[in-house]
Amino acid sequence: MIEIDGSLGEGGGQILRTALSLSCLFNKPFRIFNIRKGRKKPGLMPQHLTCLMAAQLISNAKVTGDYQASTELTFSPQEVKGGDFFFDIGTAGSTSLVIQTLIPSLIFLKEKTTLILQGGTHVPFSPSFHYISEGFVPMVERLGIKIRLTIESYGFYPKGGGRIRAEIFPVKDAKPLRIMERGKILRLKGYSGVGNLPLSIADRQKNAALEKIYSQVPDLQCAVDIELIDVPGPGQGTFVFLRAESENSIAGFTSLGERGKKAETVGQEAAAEFLKYYFTDGALDQYLSDQIVLYLRMSREESVFTTSCITQHLMTNLWVIGLFHEFKYSIEGEMGKPGMVKISLKS
Repeated sequence: MIEIDGSLGEGGGQILRTALSLSCLFNKPFRIFNIRKGRKKPGLMPQHLTCLMAAQLISNAKVTGDYQASTELTFSPQEVKGGDFFFDIGTAGSTSLVIQTLIPSLIFLKEKTTLILQGGTHVPFSPSFHYISEGFVPMVERLGIKIRLTIESYGFYPKGGGRIRAEIFPVKDAKPLRIMERGKILRLKGYSGVGNLPLSIADRQKNAALEKIYSQVPDLQCAVDIELIDVPGPGQGTFVFLRAESENSIAGFTSLGERGKKAETVGQEAAAEFLKYYFTDGALDQYLSDQIVLYLRMSREESVFTTSCITQHLMTNLWVIGLFHEFKYSIEGEMGKPGMVKISLKS
């Protein structure tokens, strides 16, 4: 059984989610201890439990330690099976994180799997639905992986209640990724959205984002299109999502509103994330970099890409992947700065 110290590296829930993904994929049991040890509230939170229960359901796994605030658990999967599944995370737990936990072990099945998830779609400390659907999915499609995402209802913190549908199609092999240069940014598009709030708030968010971008890059050459949207859902919330399409890559940036936070701040935050990426030469944004390495490990060929920022999340994910299956990787660059990542099978 693989032993994992959950306090190492980044020390967050990503260690557990990656371990669950790979445990199901390679049919390897693991024990993890010191789960989220350094966090204000250590141990399993509701959304981690949902990821655990979802992985258990698709793999018929034997599990111990599956309760809230648990700092240790064991997970022993059986055969992974696809089909149609419904998961209600409750309140505003992240639907995106559950999907990302399940995808790796479902793509190599012989049948399509459909997941319907209810919970948070645009909530703090997790990828937004739009980041997954318009950033992550298009990039993994370049690896030959096909995923179709749709949203019926938007879930904001703290009420949640969003509803999304994910269709995961079978593939035989994952292709490598080779992107050394981002190339020219061709267009910047996205959404400024509100749920159960005046659309004027979305307009203020949009204007603030554009003002910040053009104040930093007055000669920006790419086309810019930010759509105002009034979204359905049980709770109130706002967000801005920007998608930068370049010659060789796609990157996404999200900012969320909250009670007492000015609309202008929401727009400025999303713009600041884009600008941080824009002023580097990295092809992949920092979040996609740590999310995609698991899939690159599945390819039989070497992958190489540049990133706008080498993060502790990236390094931690590479470490966890290596616990389940040996592979080679190299990093060029300093922590917190742009760099290059190479991944290949161990010879």
